Amino acid sequence: MQHIARKRFGQHFLSDGGIIDAVVDAIAPMPGQHVVEIGPGLAALTQPLVERLGALTVIELDRDLALRLRARPQLRVIESDVLRVDFGQLALQPWPGEVAPVVQKIRVVGNLPYNISTPILFHLLQFVDRVQDQHFMLQKEVVDRMVASPDTSDFSRLSVMLQWRYAMEDVLFVPPQSFEPPPRVDSAVVRMVPLGSPAQINLELFSELVQVAFSQRRKLIRHTLGRWLEARNFGGSFDLQRRAQEIPVSEFVALVQHL
Repeated sequence: MQHIARKRFGQHFLSDGGIIDAVVDAIAPMPGQHVVEIGPGLAALTQPLVERLGALTVIELDRDLALRLRARPQLRVIESDVLRVDFGQLALQPWPGEVAPVVQKIRVVGNLPYNISTPILFHLLQFVDRVQDQHFMLQKEVVDRMVASPDTSDFSRLSVMLQWRYAMEDVLFVPPQSFEPPPRVDSAVVRMVPLGSPAQINLELFSELVQVAFSQRRKLIRHTLGRWLEARNFGGSFDLQRRAQEIPVSEFVALVQHL
């Protein structure tokens, strides 16, 4: 029975064989690795991944698709909203028949629903210590912001929040006609590798600081971040005569460490 893409789940199924091969090659899965796929859908990536891995964990919210996926014995199917999944625990769950799991970091992949891609990226940030790397298909505009350099129009809150913790690379352009149904936007695949020795920060405070800084992008940060720092009796020196997009990630990190 043919599955009809559901708008409420943001479903666009990858169908271009050449693109599928390129994505799998970029991931470069190896037998025995613990890979978790978000949103497997019609298994376009799932099938070539499991052929290389031998086994695969998939997270699927759509009940009908989850039922189809359970028919494949090489898959561990988690029927859930990905924002409710504890990825830290996934790394510790043994496969059926195993006495205990092999302790290793997980690799996370997927064609993410574009309507909730940013919440998913922030959700995964909580479990970054358990992750080896991440490869995601996303809206090209989002990938551009993720990898943007300071003092460019794409540099944003998302850039700062992710670049603090990951090295990121735009690895593949994907046109709309590679999907069924085609989305109205271009897509891209991003590689995210957690940094080995990240700065130690209060993530909640960092998130609040960056959000305030970018709350009025066109204004100098003395109107936003300046008032926020003043309310916290900040006694250090920080150049407030700039716009948020002009400030390197390292300066945001140093500021929150001072606080």
